[in-house]
Amino acid sequence: MVIMFAGLWVAALVKPSVPVGPLDVGASLAGACAVLVRRRWPLAVLLGTALLCTVYYPLSALDGPLVAALFLALYTAADRGRVLPALLLTAAASAAIGIEELRGDPRHVDDSMIMLVGGWMLAAVAIGGVTHNHRAYLREAEQRVRAAEHGKEEEARRRALEERLRIARDLHDVLGHNLSLINVQAGAALHRLADHPEQAAPALATIKETSRDALRELRATLGVLRQGDPDRPPGLAGLGELIGRCGLDVRTEVAGEVTGLPPEVDTAAARIVQEALTNVARHSGVRAATIRICRSGGTLLVEVDDAGRGTASAPGHGITGSGITGMRERAAVLGGTLTAGPRPGGGFRVSAAIPCPSNASDV
Repeated sequence: MVIMFAGLWVAALVKPSVPVGPLDVGASLAGACAVLVRRRWPLAVLLGTALLCTVYYPLSALDGPLVAALFLALYTAADRGRVLPALLLTAAASAAIGIEELRGDPRHVDDSMIMLVGGWMLAAVAIGGVTHNHRAYLREAEQRVRAAEHGKEEEARRRALEERLRIARDLHDVLGHNLSLINVQAGAALHRLADHPEQAAPALATIKETSRDALRELRATLGVLRQGDPDRPPGLAGLGELIGRCGLDVRTEVAGEVTGLPPEVDTAAARIVQEALTNVARHSGVRAATIRICRSGGTLLVEVDDAGRGTASAPGHGITGSGITGMRERAAVLGGTLTAGPRPGGGFRVSAAIPCPSNASDV
């Protein structure tokens, strides 16, 4: 408002012979009031200031600064995303001024001034459009940043969940397998202690070794919680030691090259064998098992068979228990499958197929 009346005062100084009339004051006051609400109603203010200019300039001899309100209304409309209406009004106003000046006599402005006024209006629209696009770009960039941060948080949560599941499976494998063997060997030692005490010593020695190995593997597994870089659990290279501790008569059949496996495949295969032997020792009622390991056609096949109570009515094998579930999860994480259930000829079978490319870099 101050600028409008200051401009009116300057116009009066430029044309001292022309008095400032009520039309000049009223139009300047109306333009100033319209400018104050231009952000809330940009199109209404744009049309209002255009009408004011249409009425004021043909009737006023002072030519006050009301056109400045029109420029500001054009800028605000474009800045609020109303670029097309602002452009249409600019074109219409420029055409109307040109036609009126060409038809009028005498002419109030020359041709260069007509073009200059049109250029100012077009510049106001252009600047408003630039600021609108700039704000839109900043909003989009901010949304992309927020989306990226959200995606990183989701990825971190997913990895943390996968790591917790992996640790839970490792703890189940270590504790379940070794404690089951300790329980079996302790039962054997107690059975032999009364009648054949000299035969209890091997069982007690196995208990000692198994408990020591269990503690070692437990420390390695929990190392990820302390420092994030635990020792890698043993793979198929430690299969002989695993079989020696399980207290079973195990026959092993290996076909294909099973050395140089990707670490995650090697560890998963060893854990599946370990859990399957634990189930044999705990639930089958027999002391013998067969392990078959075959690497062929980009797939590692692992099978553990026993001749025990592998019937559909023998839930002791834990077909839906945490042990079988853990083995299935290990295979599924690597894109493989695992089946566990009674064999047609009797007994129980755990069979896993894990993708295993020839080169670890292909994983």
